[in-house]
Amino acid sequence: MPKQPVLTPQADDFPRWYQDVVAKAELAENGPPRGSMVIRPYAYAMWELMQADLDRRIKATGAQNVYFPALIPQSYIAREAAHVEGFSHEFWTVTHGGGEELAEPMILRPTSETVFGEYMAKWVQSYRDLPLLLNQWANIFRWELRPRLFLRTTEFLWQEGHTVHATQDDAAQYARRILHSVYADFMEEVLAIPVLRGRKTAAERFAGADNTMTCEAMMRDGKALQMGTSHELGQNFARVFDIKYLSDAGTQELCWTTSWGVTTRMLGGLVMCHGDDAGLRLPPAVAPHQVVVLLVKDEDGAGDTARKLHDALLAAGVRSRLDDRVDTSFGRRAVDWELKGVPVRLEVGPRELAEGNVGLLRRDSGEKTSVPVDGAVTAVAAAIDAAQRDLLDTARAWRDERTTEVATLEDAAEAAKDGFAKLPLSALGPDGEARLNESAITVRCVQRADGTVPDGEDEPDLVAFVARSY
Repeated sequence: MPKQPVLTPQADDFPRWYQDVVAKAELAENGPPRGSMVIRPYAYAMWELMQADLDRRIKATGAQNVYFPALIPQSYIAREAAHVEGFSHEFWTVTHGGGEELAEPMILRPTSETVFGEYMAKWVQSYRDLPLLLNQWANIFRWELRPRLFLRTTEFLWQEGHTVHATQDDAAQYARRILHSVYADFMEEVLAIPVLRGRKTAAERFAGADNTMTCEAMMRDGKALQMGTSHELGQNFARVFDIKYLSDAGTQELCWTTSWGVTTRMLGGLVMCHGDDAGLRLPPAVAPHQVVVLLVKDEDGAGDTARKLHDALLAAGVRSRLDDRVDTSFGRRAVDWELKGVPVRLEVGPRELAEGNVGLLRRDSGEKTSVPVDGAVTAVAAAIDAAQRDLLDTARAWRDERTTEVATLEDAAEAAKDGFAKLPLSALGPDGEARLNESAITVRCVQRADGTVPDGEDEPDLVAFVARSY
């Protein structure tokens, strides 16, 4: 009888494969409230590594961390009409507290522009207070009709930045800095996920924003995943919340604001961008264990060698895990670490050790080599660097091979069945966008011909990327 695969093959059923990986790699489980999730230690360790790197990048732009309550008075949100219209169908509303009906319903934080606006208006008085650059790490609550772990859940983790500026140009430049030097660079350098950087169309824009810019990635099934967004809010929220400053000329001026955020959705992106039929393939930068030292048999000094290598790797700054559970079969342990996507396995057994070697296996490529014991730490470091680089190159090649340049809506709809379609924005228009939406195809972003982010949709020779998405 043929052996059953650990995971559903991607080619057979990609959504089922995704669910299998999330469950069997022990990343997350469904929580008690409908659509919520419990993030397990292995995935939360990845999130902590992401959070630390992003926090460093955000602070490098001058932003400071704050924290606001999760409960927002309904009157705050109702003050910005476009905003409430865009989010009202996702609200969780709290009407009782301490057994008593509240005088005013509270909205569990779906996003925080309104409550930030209320306080930023108090904290900004003069041009000397600008720019005001704030960031919050928090949980978010949004009602989801079709929840899926990490990708769309009724509660998730994120960071949200909110800033106030004296001029439109300063706000626009800062929002672009976040998009490029924080989000896109992090996604490519750390997550090894190549992203398209572009502008959203008016139909896809964040509720209440003048401009939304996005990072869009392709998953292994050809669908798009929005990885992060940065918004120019113009003076919309400043006008509603009376965010003004006294200029150096002594005049009262209305401020310009931005907001921007990324979420635990990036964990789902890691799974779907890099994973294969054997499980996760983690970029070393966010792998809880960059290498696992796997003891094959505790014979002829193999156990002592494995422990010494593990200690040497830790001393070299590598996140190493020692697996010396020889009471469990080697094969079962190897499959488990492969499923969890540990970038490098260092296999220590008496047979190879008799020749002065250990086995080194890269998860991303499947390449296995024998390396001398005294050169193992150096070899692991080189393998880690190569895996990080090659995962990005592989994902970029995958995306490029499945991006088709087309000239018509009909061809775009056909190409979007298996990947991205790239077509002139002039061939699309609002009517064409609506027609594609009827087939569950959306405009993921708009770019200039050279791949840069346009300042507006009225620039000549713009191109649009359209795809099915999560």
